[in-house]
Amino acid sequence: MRKIMLKNPGKHVITLTKPGDEVEIIGIFETKRDEQVSVEIIIHHCAPRTLAITTLKGVVRDKSQLKFKGKIVIDPNCGQSNSFLTERILLLSDQAYVEAVPDLEIMTDDVKCSHAISISNINPQQLFYLMSRGLCKKQAQDLIIKGFLSK
Repeated sequence: MRKIMLKNPGKHVITLTKPGDEVEIIGIFETKRDEQVSVEIIIHHCAPRTLAITTLKGVVRDKSQLKFKGKIVIDPNCGQSNSFLTERILLLSDQAYVEAVPDLEIMTDDVKCSHAISISNINPQQLFYLMSRGLCKKQAQDLIIKGFLSK
């Protein structure tokens, strides 16, 4: 399976052109201060029996903005293809802005496709647990964020 790491914002098009192509796409993005980051990804299945597993993660701080737009396209006659898109965002400020938009365009039968989005804050119980073990609040938050991004 081919792996692709997305490190830069912008538009990314991943095309699976050969029967049996497989790709894992991982994107990790962090925003802070007043940054505005937009990531658009299109996973285009142009051949049958292809597989794409896409995971986008974001950490949004301060007054920053993060926008994820993900689209899966499966062409006609590309049956037995599988494509999964997950967008996970950790929101660390009430003033930050997050937008996550998934899209599916499936033009054939016999496929498996799904998308999932979650936007959450740091769990206060996790924070409390780490702080009760001697970590200061910043250390505990940093550890939780590191774990979120590494999963």
